[in-house]
Amino acid sequence: MSLIDTIREKAKSDVKRIALPEGDEPRTVKAAEIIRAEGLAEPILITPESIAADPRRLESYAALLYELRKAKGLTEEAAAKLAAAPMYYGMLMVKAGDADGLVSGAVHSTGDMLRPALQVIKTAPGMKLVSSSFLIECPNKALGENGLLVYADCVVNPCPNAEELANIAVATAETARKLCGIAEPRVAMLSFSTKGSASHELVDKVREATEIARGLAPDLLIDGEMQLDAALVPEVAALKAKGSPVAGRANVLIFPDLQSGNIGYKITQRIGGADCFAVLQGLASPCNDLSRGCSVEDIVNTVAATSAQA
Repeated sequence: MSLIDTIREKAKSDVKRIALPEGDEPRTVKAAEIIRAEGLAEPILITPESIAADPRRLESYAALLYELRKAKGLTEEAAAKLAAAPMYYGMLMVKAGDADGLVSGAVHSTGDMLRPALQVIKTAPGMKLVSSSFLIECPNKALGENGLLVYADCVVNPCPNAEELANIAVATAETARKLCGIAEPRVAMLSFSTKGSASHELVDKVREATEIARGLAPDLLIDGEMQLDAALVPEVAALKAKGSPVAGRANVLIFPDLQSGNIGYKITQRIGGADCFAVLQGLASPCNDLSRGCSVEDIVNTVAATSAQA
Protein backbone atom coordinates (compact mmCIF):
# COMPACT_ATOMS: atom_id res chain seq x y z
CA MET A 1 0.00 0.00 0.00
CA SER A 2 1.37 3.42 -0.98
CA LEU A 3 1.86 6.21 1.53
CA ILE A 4 -1.13 8.19 0.28
CA ASP A 5 -3.30 5.05 0.41
CA THR A 6 -2.22 4.55 4.03
CA ILE A 7 -3.08 8.16 4.85
CA ARG A 8 -6.45 7.89 3.12
CA GLU A 9 -7.31 4.77 5.12
CA LYS A 10 -6.36 6.55 8.33
CA ALA A 11 -8.55 9.50 7.38
CA LYS A 12 -11.50 7.20 6.66
CA SER A 13 -11.14 5.46 10.02
CA ASP A 14 -11.96 8.65 11.97
CA VAL A 15 -13.67 11.22 9.75
CA LYS A 16 -12.80 14.82 10.61
CA ARG A 17 -14.32 18.18 9.64
CA ILE A 18 -11.96 20.13 7.38
CA ALA A 19 -12.59 23.81 6.61
CA LEU A 20 -11.96 24.93 3.02
CA PRO A 21 -11.89 28.75 2.95
CA GLU A 22 -11.57 28.80 -0.85
CA GLY A 23 -15.03 27.31 -1.07
CA ASP A 24 -16.03 28.85 -4.39
CA GLU A 25 -12.83 27.88 -6.23
CA PRO A 26 -13.69 25.25 -8.92
CA ARG A 27 -10.94 22.72 -8.08
CA THR A 28 -11.83 22.95 -4.40
CA VAL A 29 -15.52 22.42 -5.09
CA LYS A 30 -14.76 19.33 -7.19
CA ALA A 31 -12.33 18.02 -4.56
CA ALA A 32 -14.98 18.44 -1.86
CA GLU A 33 -17.34 16.23 -3.86
CA ILE A 34 -14.71 13.49 -4.07
CA ILE A 35 -13.74 13.83 -0.41
CA ARG A 36 -17.35 13.48 0.68
CA ALA A 37 -18.04 10.58 -1.69
CA GLU A 38 -14.97 8.64 -0.52
CA GLY A 39 -15.53 9.38 3.16
CA LEU A 40 -12.12 10.97 3.63
CA ALA A 41 -13.42 13.95 5.63
CA GLU A 42 -16.42 16.18 6.11
CA PRO A 43 -15.47 19.16 3.89
CA ILE A 44 -16.81 22.57 4.91
CA LEU A 45 -16.86 24.92 1.93
CA ILE A 46 -16.55 28.51 3.16
CA THR A 47 -17.70 31.33 0.87
CA PRO A 48 -18.72 34.95 1.47
CA GLU A 49 -22.32 33.78 1.00
CA SER A 50 -22.07 30.98 3.58
CA ILE A 51 -20.54 33.42 6.07
CA ALA A 52 -23.30 35.99 5.54
CA ALA A 53 -25.96 33.28 5.95
CA ASP A 54 -25.01 32.73 9.61
CA PRO A 55 -24.69 36.17 11.26
CA ARG A 56 -24.86 34.74 14.77
CA ARG A 57 -21.81 32.54 14.19
CA LEU A 58 -19.97 35.41 12.52
CA GLU A 59 -20.65 37.62 15.53
CA SER A 60 -19.36 34.89 17.83
CA TYR A 61 -16.20 34.45 15.77
CA ALA A 62 -15.58 38.20 15.69
CA ALA A 63 -15.81 38.30 19.48
CA LEU A 64 -13.39 35.37 19.71
CA LEU A 65 -10.90 37.07 17.40
CA TYR A 66 -11.13 40.29 19.37
CA GLU A 67 -10.32 38.46 22.61
CA LEU A 68 -7.38 36.70 20.98
CA ARG A 69 -5.89 39.85 19.46
CA LYS A 70 -6.99 42.84 21.56
CA ALA A 71 -3.67 42.83 23.43
CA LYS A 72 -2.02 43.35 20.04
CA GLY A 73 -4.20 46.41 19.40
CA LEU A 74 -7.00 44.85 17.36
CA THR A 75 -10.24 46.79 17.72
CA GLU A 76 -13.72 45.25 17.79
CA GLU A 77 -14.51 46.90 14.47
CA ALA A 78 -11.37 45.49 12.85
CA ALA A 79 -12.05 42.07 14.36
CA ALA A 80 -15.55 42.04 12.83
CA LYS A 81 -14.11 42.89 9.42
CA LEU A 82 -11.38 40.26 9.59
CA ALA A 83 -13.71 37.55 10.88
CA ALA A 84 -15.87 37.99 7.77
CA ALA A 85 -12.91 37.13 5.49
CA PRO A 86 -13.09 33.42 4.55
CA MET A 87 -9.51 32.64 5.63
CA TYR A 88 -9.94 34.13 9.10
CA TYR A 89 -13.43 32.67 9.36
CA GLY A 90 -12.01 29.21 8.65
CA MET A 91 -9.26 29.62 11.25
CA LEU A 92 -11.79 30.79 13.81
CA MET A 93 -13.98 27.82 12.97
CA VAL A 94 -11.05 25.54 13.86
CA LYS A 95 -10.21 27.55 16.99
CA ALA A 96 -13.82 27.35 18.18
CA GLY A 97 -13.90 23.57 17.67
CA ASP A 98 -16.40 23.74 14.79
CA ALA A 99 -13.80 22.22 12.43
CA ASP A 100 -10.82 19.94 13.06
CA GLY A 101 -8.43 21.35 10.47
CA LEU A 102 -8.09 23.62 7.44
CA VAL A 103 -6.69 23.41 3.90
CA SER A 104 -6.09 26.35 1.54
CA GLY A 105 -3.65 27.59 -1.08
CA ALA A 106 -5.36 27.02 -4.41
CA VAL A 107 -5.80 30.80 -4.51
CA HIS A 108 -4.00 32.21 -1.46
CA SER A 109 -0.25 32.32 -0.83
CA THR A 110 1.42 30.48 2.04
CA GLY A 111 1.79 33.77 3.88
CA ASP A 112 -1.91 34.54 3.51
CA MET A 113 -2.64 31.26 5.28
CA LEU A 114 0.16 31.21 7.86
CA ARG A 115 -0.48 34.71 9.18
CA PRO A 116 -4.03 34.05 10.46
CA ALA A 117 -3.05 30.53 11.51
CA LEU A 118 -0.38 31.90 13.83
CA GLN A 119 -2.67 34.66 15.09
CA VAL A 120 -5.69 32.45 15.74
CA ILE A 121 -4.70 28.79 16.10
CA LYS A 122 -1.16 29.43 17.33
CA THR A 123 1.53 26.86 17.97
CA ALA A 124 1.00 23.58 19.83
CA PRO A 125 2.09 23.35 23.48
CA GLY A 126 5.87 22.95 23.63
CA MET A 127 6.34 24.06 20.00
CA LYS A 128 7.99 27.40 19.35
CA LEU A 129 7.54 27.57 15.60
CA VAL A 130 5.66 26.20 12.63
CA SER A 131 7.61 24.20 10.07
CA SER A 132 6.96 21.92 7.13
CA SER A 133 7.79 18.34 6.42
CA PHE A 134 7.83 16.60 3.06
CA LEU A 135 6.62 13.03 2.91
CA ILE A 136 8.82 11.32 0.33
CA GLU A 137 8.09 7.95 -1.27
CA CYS A 138 11.17 6.78 -3.19
CA PRO A 139 11.32 4.09 -5.90
CA ASN A 140 14.44 2.76 -4.15
CA LYS A 141 12.94 0.72 -1.29
CA ALA A 142 16.36 0.30 0.33
CA LEU A 143 16.21 3.92 1.47
CA GLY A 144 14.63 5.05 4.73
CA GLU A 145 11.63 3.02 5.83
CA ASN A 146 11.04 0.79 2.80
CA GLY A 147 11.46 3.80 0.53
CA LEU A 148 9.68 6.25 2.82
CA LEU A 149 11.54 9.34 4.05
CA VAL A 150 10.46 12.53 5.79
CA TYR A 151 12.35 15.77 5.04
CA ALA A 152 12.23 19.08 6.95
CA ASP A 153 12.15 22.05 6.76
CA CYS A 154 11.70 22.63 3.03
CA VAL A 155 9.11 25.44 2.93
CA VAL A 156 8.81 27.72 5.96
CA ASN A 157 11.93 28.72 7.96
CA PRO A 158 14.78 30.26 5.91
CA CYS A 159 17.61 30.03 8.43
CA PRO A 160 16.62 28.36 11.71
CA ASN A 161 18.95 28.73 14.67
CA ALA A 162 20.00 25.71 16.74
CA GLU A 163 16.97 25.81 19.04
CA GLU A 164 14.59 26.18 16.11
CA LEU A 165 16.30 23.37 14.23
CA ALA A 166 15.89 21.13 17.29
CA ASN A 167 12.17 21.95 17.44
CA ILE A 168 11.84 21.11 13.76
CA ALA A 169 13.56 17.76 14.32
CA VAL A 170 11.26 16.76 17.18
CA ALA A 171 8.13 17.88 15.31
CA THR A 172 9.18 16.00 12.17
CA ALA A 173 9.79 12.79 14.09
CA GLU A 174 6.26 13.09 15.46
CA THR A 175 4.89 13.64 11.94
CA ALA A 176 6.76 10.54 10.76
CA ARG A 177 5.27 8.52 13.60
CA LYS A 178 1.69 9.76 13.54
CA LEU A 179 1.07 10.47 9.88
CA CYS A 180 3.38 8.04 8.09
CA GLY A 181 3.12 5.15 10.52
CA ILE A 182 6.89 4.98 11.10
CA ALA A 183 7.08 3.25 14.47
CA GLU A 184 10.73 4.16 15.02
CA PRO A 185 11.74 7.53 13.57
CA ARG A 186 15.52 7.69 13.09
CA VAL A 187 16.52 11.33 12.70
CA ALA A 188 19.66 12.48 10.90
CA MET A 189 20.75 16.09 11.39
CA LEU A 190 22.32 16.86 8.02
CA SER A 191 25.42 18.91 7.32
CA PHE A 192 28.39 19.02 4.97
CA SER A 193 30.36 17.39 7.80
CA THR A 194 30.11 13.98 9.46
CA LYS A 195 31.18 13.65 13.09
CA GLY A 196 33.79 16.38 13.02
CA SER A 197 35.15 15.88 9.51
CA ALA A 198 34.88 19.66 9.01
CA SER A 199 35.02 22.68 11.30
CA HIS A 200 32.69 25.61 10.67
CA GLU A 201 30.08 27.64 12.53
CA LEU A 202 27.38 26.09 10.34
CA VAL A 203 28.47 22.64 11.50
CA ASP A 204 28.49 23.86 15.11
CA LYS A 205 24.85 24.91 14.73
CA VAL A 206 23.82 21.41 13.67
CA ARG A 207 25.77 19.81 16.53
CA GLU A 208 24.15 22.15 19.04
CA ALA A 209 20.70 21.50 17.57
CA THR A 210 21.25 17.76 17.92
CA GLU A 211 22.02 18.11 21.63
CA ILE A 212 19.01 20.36 22.22
CA ALA A 213 16.74 17.90 20.42
CA ARG A 214 18.03 15.05 22.58
CA GLY A 215 17.09 17.08 25.63
CA LEU A 216 13.61 17.78 24.25
CA ALA A 217 12.98 14.14 23.31
CA PRO A 218 15.34 11.82 25.23
CA ASP A 219 13.80 8.67 23.74
CA LEU A 220 14.18 9.83 20.13
CA LEU A 221 16.84 8.19 17.95
CA ILE A 222 18.68 11.25 16.65
CA ASP A 223 22.27 11.81 15.59
CA GLY A 224 24.40 14.38 13.81
CA GLU A 225 26.05 16.15 12.35
CA MET A 226 26.24 13.90 9.26
CA GLN A 227 26.36 14.05 5.50
CA LEU A 228 23.51 12.68 3.40
CA ASP A 229 25.39 9.59 2.27
CA ALA A 230 26.35 8.75 5.84
CA ALA A 231 22.72 9.10 6.85
CA LEU A 232 21.33 6.77 4.17
CA VAL A 233 24.02 4.33 2.99
CA PRO A 234 25.14 1.62 5.44
CA GLU A 235 28.52 1.17 3.78
CA VAL A 236 29.30 4.88 4.06
CA ALA A 237 27.94 5.00 7.62
CA ALA A 238 30.32 2.20 8.63
CA LEU A 239 33.26 4.33 7.50
CA LYS A 240 32.14 7.78 8.60
CA ALA A 241 29.86 7.27 11.62
CA LYS A 242 30.59 3.87 13.08
CA GLY A 243 28.39 3.04 16.07
CA SER A 244 25.72 5.62 15.27
CA PRO A 245 22.16 4.42 15.97
CA VAL A 246 20.93 6.45 12.99
CA ALA A 247 23.64 6.56 10.32
CA GLY A 248 23.01 4.34 7.33
CA ARG A 249 19.35 3.79 8.20
CA ALA A 250 17.87 7.26 8.77
CA ASN A 251 14.22 7.74 7.79
CA VAL A 252 13.90 11.39 8.88
CA LEU A 253 16.28 13.96 7.37
CA ILE A 254 16.60 17.43 8.92
CA PHE A 255 18.20 19.98 6.63
CA PRO A 256 20.20 22.85 8.18
CA ASP A 257 18.37 25.62 6.31
CA LEU A 258 15.61 26.28 3.81
CA GLN A 259 17.91 26.51 0.80
CA SER A 260 19.30 23.02 1.28
CA GLY A 261 15.91 21.57 2.22
CA ASN A 262 14.08 23.02 -0.77
CA ILE A 263 16.83 22.00 -3.17
CA GLY A 264 17.02 18.55 -1.58
CA TYR A 265 13.36 17.66 -1.94
CA LYS A 266 13.22 18.93 -5.54
CA ILE A 267 16.28 16.87 -6.50
CA THR A 268 14.67 13.83 -4.87
CA GLN A 269 11.42 14.48 -6.75
CA ARG A 270 12.73 15.48 -10.18
CA ILE A 271 15.89 13.39 -10.51
CA GLY A 272 15.09 10.60 -8.06
CA GLY A 273 11.53 10.10 -9.33
CA ALA A 274 10.02 10.20 -5.84
CA ASP A 275 6.46 11.13 -4.96
CA CYS A 276 6.44 14.10 -2.55
CA PHE A 277 3.87 16.13 -0.69
CA ALA A 278 4.10 18.55 2.18
CA VAL A 279 2.31 19.11 5.48
CA LEU A 280 2.73 21.82 8.08
CA GLN A 281 3.57 20.91 11.66
CA GLY A 282 3.77 22.69 14.97
CA LEU A 283 0.30 24.30 14.97
CA ALA A 284 -2.18 23.52 17.73
CA SER A 285 -4.59 22.22 15.07
CA PRO A 286 -3.62 21.04 11.59
CA CYS A 287 -3.66 23.54 8.72
CA ASN A 288 -2.06 22.72 5.39
CA ASP A 289 -1.06 24.73 2.37
CA LEU A 290 -1.49 23.94 -1.31
CA SER A 291 0.42 25.14 -4.34
CA ARG A 292 -1.59 27.56 -6.44
CA GLY A 293 -0.95 25.18 -9.33
CA CYS A 294 -2.49 22.29 -7.42
CA SER A 295 -4.73 19.69 -9.04
CA VAL A 296 -8.03 18.38 -7.70
CA GLU A 297 -6.18 15.23 -6.62
CA ASP A 298 -3.62 17.36 -4.71
CA ILE A 299 -6.47 18.97 -2.76
CA VAL A 300 -8.09 15.61 -2.01
CA ASN A 301 -4.79 14.15 -0.78
CA THR A 302 -3.97 17.20 1.34
CA VAL A 303 -7.39 17.14 2.96
CA ALA A 304 -6.89 13.43 3.69
CA ALA A 305 -3.51 14.18 5.29
CA THR A 306 -4.99 17.02 7.34
CA SER A 307 -7.80 14.75 8.50
CA ALA A 308 -5.25 12.08 9.45
CA GLN A 309 -3.20 14.66 11.37
CA ALA A 310 -6.31 15.72 13.26
